[in-house]
Amino acid sequence: MIDPLCRNSFIASCLMLALGCSQAQAAVIVWPSGWQVEDLSGAKDAAQSRQRAAKLDEAGNPLMVMELTQSTLAPGHEVNVEGVLLEMRKSVQVNFAHSGFQSVCTRVRETKLSTVPALETTCTITQNGVHVMTQTLVAAANKEAAWSLSYAGSAEGYTAIKAEALQIRDGLILSAP
Repeated sequence: MIDPLCRNSFIASCLMLALGCSQAQAAVIVWPSGWQVEDLSGAKDAAQSRQRAAKLDEAGNPLMVMELTQSTLAPGHEVNVEGVLLEMRKSVQVNFAHSGFQSVCTRVRETKLSTVPALETTCTITQNGVHVMTQTLVAAANKEAAWSLSYAGSAEGYTAIKAEALQIRDGLILSAP
């Protein structure tokens, strides 16, 4: 059920990838104990960093998965943050629909990601009328970098871990060159 998250992060990365020559410092994320963290940055793309972490239950099933992507922007490039977020949302909805799920997302609303103005939406994913998963998507950009954040979990997992996910999100330190 978490597989569409991987596809969504790939699409978000592609959408936000207007890379410049300078290298951004990776965003700083303080992961509490109990999260399994994976660096997905890749050595050949110094202008992009990507981290994914999962919080698992006692049986090893994911309660929540969070992923943050940061891309350095080419000088003078401006990101249409609303357009990026709408594409992320569309990708989530299409991917889940292909897997037999239905999704309803909130209207795009203004928020912050660290100190950077951002936009977000939260999607409720159902199957046969039963709420099975919740996913929040956030996109932000300034003149130097763009970020996408996604966190998702089973209906129960999202509710149980949401406060911790918000603490992680509030503790982000977004870096740019």
